[in-house]
Amino acid sequence: MASAVKKKPAKKTRAASLKNDRTTSYAQCVASGVIVAGPHVRDACARHLRDLKQGKERGIYFDVKAANEVIEFFEEVLHLNGGEFEGIPFVPTPWQCFVLGSLFGWKRANGFRRFRVAYIETSKGQGKSPLAGGIGLFGLTADDEPRAEIYAAATKKDQAQILFRDAVAMVDFSPLLNEIISRSGSPGKEWNLAYIEKGSFFRPIASDEGQSGPRPHIALLDEVHEHRDGTVVQMMRAGTKGRRQALIVMITNSGKSRSSICWENHDYGAKVAAGMIEDDTYFSYICALDKEDDPFTDESCWIKANPNLGITIQPEYLRELVTQARGMPGTESTVKRLNFCMWQEGADAWMSAEIWLGQKDACDESLYKNRRCWGGLDLGSTQDLTSLVLVFEPTADDPYWRLKPYFWVPDEGLAKKSEDDVVPYDVWKSQGHIETTPGRAVSRNHVVKRITQIAGIYDIQAIAYDRWRVEELIQAASEEQIELPPLTPFGQGFRDMSPAISEFETRLVNKKIKHNGNPCMTWCVANAVTDKDPTEAKKFNKAKANGRIDGTVAGAMAIGLTVKKPEEKPKNKDINKHLEKHGIRRL
Repeated sequence: MASAVKKKPAKKTRAASLKNDRTTSYAQCVASGVIVAGPHVRDACARHLRDLKQGKERGIYFDVKAANEVIEFFEEVLHLNGGEFEGIPFVPTPWQCFVLGSLFGWKRANGFRRFRVAYIETSKGQGKSPLAGGIGLFGLTADDEPRAEIYAAATKKDQAQILFRDAVAMVDFSPLLNEIISRSGSPGKEWNLAYIEKGSFFRPIASDEGQSGPRPHIALLDEVHEHRDGTVVQMMRAGTKGRRQALIVMITNSGKSRSSICWENHDYGAKVAAGMIEDDTYFSYICALDKEDDPFTDESCWIKANPNLGITIQPEYLRELVTQARGMPGTESTVKRLNFCMWQEGADAWMSAEIWLGQKDACDESLYKNRRCWGGLDLGSTQDLTSLVLVFEPTADDPYWRLKPYFWVPDEGLAKKSEDDVVPYDVWKSQGHIETTPGRAVSRNHVVKRITQIAGIYDIQAIAYDRWRVEELIQAASEEQIELPPLTPFGQGFRDMSPAISEFETRLVNKKIKHNGNPCMTWCVANAVTDKDPTEAKKFNKAKANGRIDGTVAGAMAIGLTVKKPEEKPKNKDINKHLEKHGIRRL
């Protein structure tokens, strides 16, 4: 920490430090219900508390002193600006303490910060911009980073200036910062803040100005829901590779389009907080209502989207907006999105993280032996996931259905595919959760050989398949003269999929099925969404999904086969004809 800003802390015992841990205190209050919060914030707090117990196993730990230092920097160095807050000390509210403490308190084993990316989504008026501006000033003056480059980044310069002006105002009101920071530009038109002692600067930047190669120590991205694409995020991420503990902070209101960089981070951040995806470098604080909440009829849910309710945003103001929206239906969508964090284009996840993760059980391989199983095969396009999911029936010694998935992706371009799908395929491969096939496309020949190997290990009664692309598999089996397990077509429409999905849900909710925790399967489950027809029948919708769902579809098809009577063999005359035509024998 720079000497000009560093405060010499009094000696504290460990017990005293823990007592003053406002980050963990917030998480505990949310977990206990003392502080009302939405589902994703509850998940973020549960993650914090879980990592306090389990983090050392993954090489991360929480430094209470570091967390408190950044909070105290805000309280003792920074001042707010605007309206009734003009010039008063910036005392972070509880949710802001949780964000600050999480970002700067969590460390890796080497002592550097854990989190590299933060996504913060709240309704309007919660103090996101001042919070981000303060983070930038801390990174500029108190983070012990030589030649730190701090950017307020956006697609347009005017947009980047909004957050930057908050930072400039904080410097104006702070006697200490006023003394050590130099400004460039005339009053009201500043374009650079410099901390000359460390050779560091803080300035706004737009995407079309980033060609010279910014190397941010901290990048602050405002109003991400207004970004047309991921250009700014990619520009900043590319420049952080040479920094020891660079941090990208995205702040935003809820957006409209699921085909946006904002939704991509919203969805990813929610999954990481829930534990559906493990990413120790990504932090999210995402405000949202619960499914049953209606902000137009129940004010008690407002705080879930407005964690500064009664502080920087008043209930009276929200009541005015709700009243006007009732009288002017054309404004309802905007009010729900901006003031209550309700995405107006989106689909609900099929299965909750709590239910799915609650059924994780990494059982011993011997538990799969000598018990019948059924499979579902989802053949992706040549460069997508191909999935085979086996479902093993209960036994007298093990009363659960057991789900065991297999995944294949092409070996070439794996790093690019990881980047495109925002999941660590390379890590999953090294850990044995997925397999790769040679080349740039999934090798059907490789897949049919593996299916045969798997069939030699387990008692597969039948494998259900989606008719789409099955000819490619049949041709591969013909070329290899491979014996296949019994195959049966499985429709993807409401008629066939609805009973299978309903049975899948029932077994999960009633804790009758266990899975081995394969992270690729968990990701597929997290991405899945369903459509309903007028009779409430269900089917999966890949077009609306939040990512790939191949494993979920394969699992549902496998479970669909188990709904049949145990002694009943699938009637698959059509596939028999295909196999006989190509001279393929079946097991």
